[in-house]
Amino acid sequence: MSDTPLQVKLFNDKIRVMNQSNSKILTLSQQEARNLHSEIYDLLSTIASLTKSNTNSSNIMQINMDGGGFK
Repeated sequence: MSDTPLQVKLFNDKIRVMNQSNSKILTLSQQEARNLHSEIYDLLSTIASLTKSNTNSSNIMQINMDGGGFK
């Protein structure tokens, strides 16, 4: 997860601490929530554009097979 965006990593760390302490509530500051929202939106936008570019490209693969030398 070395390429994980900072805010997602910080959120993940908060979840880990919450689970380890057996807490039932996770609190984010207003700024943390905004930053996390922004990063999630950017990630979703990137996924959408990659998906769109992947479906627009035509990856045509041709496979030829012959019977070989069966006798």
